[in-house]
Amino acid sequence: MKWTVLTDNRSSNGQLATEHGLSILLETDDVRLLLDTGASDLCIRNARQLGIDLSTLDYIFISHGHADHAGGLSAVVDIAKKAKVIVSPYALSGQFFSRRMGWHSITPSWPSLPAERLITITQNRDIAPGIKVMANIPHRHAMPQGNTHLYTLDAAGEHVADDFRHELALLVDGLLFTGCAHSGLENILAACPDPVRWVVGGFHLLDNHETNEELTTLATRLRSSYPHTSFYTSHCTGDAVFAQLKAVMGSQLTAFSCGFTASAIL
Repeated sequence: MKWTVLTDNRSSNGQLATEHGLSILLETDDVRLLLDTGASDLCIRNARQLGIDLSTLDYIFISHGHADHAGGLSAVVDIAKKAKVIVSPYALSGQFFSRRMGWHSITPSWPSLPAERLITITQNRDIAPGIKVMANIPHRHAMPQGNTHLYTLDAAGEHVADDFRHELALLVDGLLFTGCAHSGLENILAACPDPVRWVVGGFHLLDNHETNEELTTLATRLRSSYPHTSFYTSHCTGDAVFAQLKAVMGSQLTAFSCGFTASAIL
């Protein structure tokens, strides 16, 4: 298994551009999956810089209905013509907004796709051997405080707090992709039907939202409850938050950025 970060807010490679978005290429012996598409076609442009061909993708997984994760989908499906898109129907039908730094829409523009290219998920489902999608994640643990900025429209067209029914998580041979983890990292981990060896994605822990005590408590619980799991994060995990989590979790926590790649022997 190998995964490569194509789009992120940060980059340590001067040849790769950044944006507020996330896109990761995951490759196993059997499948090639694009995990989210970022906010634009940047994932394609950065992939070309890295010598990566996205035209042979098998699947494109969309973790939730926000533009920083699905905005590049139209461009990707145009070049990956056989790839099937895994997405929640609530993402496709929803209207999403943020009030952070002023009210604005964060709804992506969805491409028109034939039914045979869409895999819509409303409940936990195995897509293929070793590929599990989780939906309707129970919210038993705390949700990220950054969610308080995020809204959707109800049936009457009124802004209401987003309950993230449109969010999915993906587990592939022990690697958990969290997208933004709006449902809460601990909730997503608890929902996994199989052991998790690697957690990859944003944690939606924005700077100056959770208290220092809350972050220390979270890091301590992750370290004790998942001692054999490695965590990789960036995108919507704040720099100050990362530093505080790292102080507790040590080598168990790693930051990624554009161009970051990791391999694992299954």
